[in-house]
Amino acid sequence: MSNPLYENIKRDPRYAELVRQRGRFATMLALLVIAVFFSFVLLVAFVPSAIAVRLFEGSNLTVGVVLGFFQFVFFCVLTWVYVRRANGEFDSLNEQIVQDALKKP
Repeated sequence: MSNPLYENIKRDPRYAELVRQRGRFATMLALLVIAVFFSFVLLVAFVPSAIAVRLFEGSNLTVGVVLGFFQFVFFCVLTWVYVRRANGEFDSLNEQIVQDALKKP
């Protein structure tokens, strides 16, 4: 047997919009992560000389090390962006939907 609260939530058009927005946003971020990660992997596999370039004479730091570090920073920033939007826009819309569903008989 289904809970009436859940049925009220599922019938709310804002719920469908929330699911759609959250899904699109998560998919976009996931594709961005995959593109950055696999671009780096393909660069390592097919153009290793490009990432082996030292940043300056006598340095042990190479372009590859900097790009690898950039990935960690980039992925942390994307996580922060997702959490910020989820805790702001998505959570507030979710709360409104639940509160309205609780008011319905």
